Amino acid sequence: MCGRFDQSQTARYYASVFGWTDAVYDSESSPAWNVSPGSYRPLLHLQDGERRIDDVFWSYRARWADGKVPITINARLDKLDKRYWRGLLKKGRAIVPAEGWYEWTGEKGHKQPWHIHRRDRAPLFMLALANFGGFTENRAEAGFVIVTDAAGEGMLDIHDRRPVVVEAADAELWLDPDLSPEQALELARRAALPPEAFEWYKVTPAVNRAGAQDPQMALPLLDS
Repeated sequence: MCGRFDQSQTARYYASVFGWTDAVYDSESSPAWNVSPGSYRPLLHLQDGERRIDDVFWSYRARWADGKVPITINARLDKLDKRYWRGLLKKGRAIVPAEGWYEWTGEKGHKQPWHIHRRDRAPLFMLALANFGGFTENRAEAGFVIVTDAAGEGMLDIHDRRPVVVEAADAELWLDPDLSPEQALELARRAALPPEAFEWYKVTPAVNRAGAQDPQMALPLLDS
């Protein structure tokens, strides 16, 4: 899964790295080292052929599913062909740029957070689905989820699931409205970076507090 992530660069930086220097911005988000669900974060997406960077609420539940389905922050890749996700897979594909994400090991009350990132320290482009419309009752009606898949051998000691991260060129393809839902699923399966593309280290338990922010959170925890 992905329950927190490190988005500690500006939206304009991520757009520049992605090659979207002409993007339209509707983002007021500041860099954050410890992004938690329930916050608004910048996403890259296409709208009517226009490249856009918009702040979107991290959490989603379809309007019709209130009381039937829990609010979620992730969507399993192997479930994206189900009815619940079909509309977003067709018209709500997006990219969450980040420096890394966090996972935890250990027993309850003694959880150790880990910062997971690319070995080459390049930005991550995580596949996402979002409803870019408005909401009536619950903000999660117009929110986003991060697409996840099995972690794969080599990462199981940290967690059994991970975000689907792809190279920038494949992220561009994911956003292409001419790509059918079936083709998008195939792309996600084929283009996901392998476990060996990542590395991880322990970080301060201060990450465990939702909303806490400090540049030190993303740095390796020094052994005492």
